[in-house]
Amino acid sequence: MALTLGACAVVGPNFQRPTTPGAPAYAMVGDAGAPAVRLSPDARTAGAWWLALGSPELDQTIRLALTGSPTLAEADATLRKVQDQAAAAQGALGPQVDGSAGAQRERINTQAFGFTGFPSPTINLYSIGGTVSYDLDLFGGGKRRLEAAQARAQAQAARVDAAYLTLTGNVALQAVRIAALRAELDALDAVVADDQRTVDMVGKAQAIGGAAPSDLSVGRGDLARDAAMRPAVERDLALARHQLALLVGRAPADWAAPDFAQTGFTRPAELPVGLPSTLVRQRPDILAAEAELHAATADVGVATASLYPDIRLTAGLTQGTIKPENIFRYDSTGWNLAGGLTAPLFDGGRLKAGQHAAQAEARAALARYNGTVLRAFVQVSDALASLAEDDRAITALTGVQAVQESRLKDARAAYSLGGGTLLKVISAERDLAKARRDLVVAQGRRDQDLVSLLVSTATNWKPAKA
Repeated sequence: MALTLGACAVVGPNFQRPTTPGAPAYAMVGDAGAPAVRLSPDARTAGAWWLALGSPELDQTIRLALTGSPTLAEADATLRKVQDQAAAAQGALGPQVDGSAGAQRERINTQAFGFTGFPSPTINLYSIGGTVSYDLDLFGGGKRRLEAAQARAQAQAARVDAAYLTLTGNVALQAVRIAALRAELDALDAVVADDQRTVDMVGKAQAIGGAAPSDLSVGRGDLARDAAMRPAVERDLALARHQLALLVGRAPADWAAPDFAQTGFTRPAELPVGLPSTLVRQRPDILAAEAELHAATADVGVATASLYPDIRLTAGLTQGTIKPENIFRYDSTGWNLAGGLTAPLFDGGRLKAGQHAAQAEARAALARYNGTVLRAFVQVSDALASLAEDDRAITALTGVQAVQESRLKDARAAYSLGGGTLLKVISAERDLAKARRDLVVAQGRRDQDLVSLLVSTATNWKPAKA
């Protein structure tokens, strides 16, 4: 009868996994397409995404971060806690058995029982026994509680994967930033070298009477101004290297970041990207939001079950005696069996309000899930659009740099032959310096956007074992 009653009903809604979006792509109408990107239903279902960048130094740094990051250690510990909580909920569904043992010395007051004239003896009392209790869980509140705990464990596992993915992405972003800043320093060094050549050229022209003394002052002023731009970039480079040390889990004094260079990264000729319907079934943050929705749905069942009656069965066995050697004799045995029914009669609407609150939380969890999916799609759309514009900008800036290099060469030649002015040389230098820095910045932005796309569409952070 107990088993039959225990299987009566499981109240509350059953979780239904949200439907996959029907959108076949990410781009908005009018967005430029990234030429290297190809949508695929089975793109990169597993593997270390950063290997696509082809940098052994980045791979080593990320592996170091995966073992040393305090953030990941916290995420792993939290996962273990939630898994243990789910195990506790599982254990609560079964019979609960407790053992007890005791020894006491007691003086019996015979006068308290109305026996006058009898002495009050002092005795020793020994006991050993156990109790068994079992909640029939008539309407499945315990089962729903277990379902919610298991769903939250799944959510935390997905959040751990999301934390790992975020960490690998941040490490890669700092790596490409370091590479871009070092390239910007190289560009500034090239500008300073050009300025020095101009100063040398003006000095030679002045020596033979072909240039005014003021021209040399102007040239030296430009050289000093361009050299003064370097400290700000060096500061940014130092901060980026320190931030990378933080991500790796090391103090800056204990670890030195690799000298990443833009030439050390590979830009894939073709980049397969999963369809939206694939992304929502594999991206960790979406899976975490889905599991939280599952848990919130199960909580509605927990709140609903509290509205109905419940039965709890208990049994106890106690061996008690005043002489230790008699404790296991049959005549020292005492036992009890009991069944208790509890049912809410009046609670001022508390339980019904709790059910309504759980239902509202489930609706909120669904809204959060939908918001997570939308943000993921926008993130991918932004990365795709940015990559398309980056490619166009780099192509254009490469042409601009070539034109400015030719213009500077002609201006210097004309000045050396006495047919040009120093103003034209300086103007050409300024334009070339801007073109070089703009190209370096655009290349760094493209690398960052590439990392953002790889991270936003990655379905697994785990590297292959070394």
